[in-house]
Amino acid sequence: MATVDEPLYPIAALINELKNADVQLRLNSTRRLSTIARALGEERTRNELIPFLSENNDDDDDDVLLAMAEELGVFVPYVGGQEHAHVLLPPLETLCTVEETCVRDKAVESLCRIGSQMKENDMINWFIPLVKRLAAGEWFSARVSACGLFHIAYPSAPEMLKMELQAMYSQLCQDDMPMVRRSAVSSLWKFAAIVEPAHLKNNIMTMFENLTQDDQDSIRLLAVEGCATLGKLLEPQECIERILPVIVSFSQDRSWRVRYMVADQLSELCQAVGPEPTRMDLVPAYTRLLRDNEAEVRVAAAGKVTKFCQILNPELAIQHILPCVKELSLDSSQHVRSALASVLMGMAPVLGKDATIAQLLPIFLFLLKDDFPDVRLNIISKLDQANEVIGTDLLSQSVLPAIVELAEDRNWRVRLAIIEYLPLLASQLGVKFFDDNLAALCMQWLQDQVYSIRDAAANNLKRLAEEFGPDWAMQHIIPQVLEMIDNAHYLYRMTVLRAISLLAPAMGPDITCSKLLPVVISASNDRVPNVKFNVAKVLQSLIPIVDHSVVENTIRPCLVELNEDPDVDVRFSANQAIQGIDHLMISS
Repeated sequence: MATVDEPLYPIAALINELKNADVQLRLNSTRRLSTIARALGEERTRNELIPFLSENNDDDDDDVLLAMAEELGVFVPYVGGQEHAHVLLPPLETLCTVEETCVRDKAVESLCRIGSQMKENDMINWFIPLVKRLAAGEWFSARVSACGLFHIAYPSAPEMLKMELQAMYSQLCQDDMPMVRRSAVSSLWKFAAIVEPAHLKNNIMTMFENLTQDDQDSIRLLAVEGCATLGKLLEPQECIERILPVIVSFSQDRSWRVRYMVADQLSELCQAVGPEPTRMDLVPAYTRLLRDNEAEVRVAAAGKVTKFCQILNPELAIQHILPCVKELSLDSSQHVRSALASVLMGMAPVLGKDATIAQLLPIFLFLLKDDFPDVRLNIISKLDQANEVIGTDLLSQSVLPAIVELAEDRNWRVRLAIIEYLPLLASQLGVKFFDDNLAALCMQWLQDQVYSIRDAAANNLKRLAEEFGPDWAMQHIIPQVLEMIDNAHYLYRMTVLRAISLLAPAMGPDITCSKLLPVVISASNDRVPNVKFNVAKVLQSLIPIVDHSVVENTIRPCLVELNEDPDVDVRFSANQAIQGIDHLMISS
């Protein structure tokens, strides 16, 4: 049998698989291009592999083309380094013209990566002509791809060529096809960042201003995103004169999507124009957005209310923003109220204590009773912000009734949020207040119908024991928890075991041995296997806490007995615990 020439075999296998009818074979072969290139060597990769790819990149499967575009982006070392990087441009140029967007985007990304490694002469001789061909392409797909390459080509171009590139980009910004104009506005900020300041003020800003007047709302929407980026490139006064009017105009745009984008990007836009213009010109624009006809716009604007108020002084916030906030708290859209609730108390440090108590707290308490659970949830999660401003006493008087009511909320996520907030509230209000008003709730949650609530309640007890100390826990928590071990429902008995495993490290070895361990041992005789294998897990968690004699005399015998249980899960857990004891003895 004739032997196959080893250097030729990889390229032969590649050709066969790339032409195979099976898409997966073609895809696998394409993803192995780098391996094959290493086998061929740099010269044969340039002379054989790349031309082959250029001639055969008309595959009808987009996954294959996408893989090829991605592979070629890292091919510079395989063709001989930056001196020969230009040989990779032809196949990628073809991929920039296909209809599938993800393939074009990946090809543009790879071209940018290669172009950033090319020498200046090669950029002028190879890369810039490629950009010009794409920009003048008959099909819109080529022109779309060209927009993403100008910022790579421009720095290497001589002065006359730079002017030509600017003129070509301006033409793309006025293209008949909306997809091309959309690509042009998306890449304008990258182009603007590398042009000279004089051209930025004249040519780039002219392109931008034309795009802001486009009749397609998708293009105006993308122009909003660029306002902040362009503003940072311009001088402050130039930004105020040319960017600020655009923002104000966009805030009144006929398309709600554009107004939504203004509301969503507001904090970045404010940073671009500076605090003084924000106070003078953007406050009226923002209040219009807060009162917009479209709920989606009000949602975006409401979510930025705290960030916007931080730019203003308290007087302006109280005079202009607070009336809108009161209206939003009564908004017909639950999503608007939810967005407001998530940021409302962030206004407190801006307004100060008096204004917060007089005007913000009533809104806060009103939203705490909202019918929509997400609104209540968002308010609860920000209670600590309220406490920092208005103080513990007033918070406890005004918020406590709402907390007690929400502790029994029909939505379990609301109850969960209250549980997670309770240790923080307890540390702020003190042990006496907690015992009088909140301790009963902690026990109540241990018997909730939802597992997540029971588990969070057990973790809650651990955090409270750490906060108030073992003596307090021994008096107020441990007796009530241990009583529940006799509950008729096995799920609640399992919750007790979970609570014991969490409380034991905080309570120390003495209380664990005298109070907690006997309850766990007695539970090993439970009729439900789920309880028994949880007993084994709890006993394993107690091994590091108690003395070695207790482990050998009490824990091990119980585990040995469980290891003979009829249930396979009980035996498995018991065996794991016994192995844990043995491992501890060996290591000690």
